[in-house]
Amino acid sequence: MPRIESAKKRMRQSEARAAHNRTQRSQLRTALKRVRTASAETAQAAYTDAVRLLDRAGRKKIVHPNAAARQKSRLAKLLNKQP
Repeated sequence: MPRIESAKKRMRQSEARAAHNRTQRSQLRTALKRVRTASAETAQAAYTDAVRLLDRAGRKKIVHPNAAARQKSRLAKLLNKQP
């Protein structure tokens, strides 16, 4: 447990940021799952939402930017494969 005030503040900040990042990552994973399980009619709307979240997560370093690009590519490939 930190004793110095600045270390206490840093700990509070890192806990708050970790909680925020955790919720963002959870929303992202849910959106990705929605795309994978979506029917043909709703898949495009779910894909648009997932891409928006992936772009934001990559920009904010919640996930690695290359990982976000890879996920977007795989989702697009999945959508194009559907009849």
